[in-house]
Amino acid sequence: MAIFKIHHITKYTYDRPVRESVNEVKIYPYECEEQETLHQDVNVTGQPIIETYLDYWGNKSGTFNIIDAHKEMFVENRVVIRVIPVERGNDYVPQWDTLHRDVENNLALIELATPKAIAKQDEIARIAESVKYNKSTSATLELCSEYIYRNFKYIKGITTVETTVDEILEQRAGVCQDFAHVMLQILRSLRVPSRYVSGYICPNKSGLRGEGATHAWVEAWLPGAGWMGIDPTNNTWATDKHVKLAVGRDFTDCTPVKGTFKGPARQQLSVYVSIGYEDGHTFEETNKVRLLAQPGGDQEELIDENFAAQQQQQ
Repeated sequence: MAIFKIHHITKYTYDRPVRESVNEVKIYPYECEEQETLHQDVNVTGQPIIETYLDYWGNKSGTFNIIDAHKEMFVENRVVIRVIPVERGNDYVPQWDTLHRDVENNLALIELATPKAIAKQDEIARIAESVKYNKSTSATLELCSEYIYRNFKYIKGITTVETTVDEILEQRAGVCQDFAHVMLQILRSLRVPSRYVSGYICPNKSGLRGEGATHAWVEAWLPGAGWMGIDPTNNTWATDKHVKLAVGRDFTDCTPVKGTFKGPARQQLSVYVSIGYEDGHTFEETNKVRLLAQPGGDQEELIDENFAAQQQQQ
């Protein structure tokens, strides 16, 4: 069991005033047996009312708008959370026929067991066949995670939130978000229900890749165990160092902050994450996020912040 104090700031600055900024945030810890939120405080520029609701996947989400003109917007999130260790997936030995019975009459599981149509599906199918272990679905998850860990290089800055699975297969490199998307495609090609997980990985002495920043991994449905998390970036089952914010089909269902605003401004985005431990130790990281597109001209227009807001998970 571990308790973490997480401080996460997403900040936009604009080179001229913008207005009517409408946003959605998914920065509330996911409610499940593996974690318990002890305290949370969300602070947004101008203190707008944040309307919260549960989305299709059970994520607590919030919406707010800032009507008045502004040259910066920040979303500050402070969370104290207790993470509770759970039994790992390799303690279970579910058979494939049991998994198929679970899926066949469950529409939600069917949706999450259906792969996307991609150009390199034949390559995905070959990988899927190589990692499938006939005696156990949990062993297949471990083999899939190990394959990605050994065959894809962890390199920051060469992919974006728009990078496709086809492109990741081509360059064989990326960050946690990319590895999660590849693993989802492999598992779904084997008809294993699996979902994308957005959150944090809290640093430890092992030096996990992606630690201290927003992170991503995968959860797969195992008969008798339910949703079990596995992290292909670090080739490990999810531990009490993994803090879960949101789940969904892919990253777009779990975007921490996204929205629109009015105005022909150019914007800059920075993300700050601090993780504190019970012993007082703190880990901090600040990233200036490269935006994919910048509006130009002097005419007022509605600008979609989606891609800018979707700071890539490391």
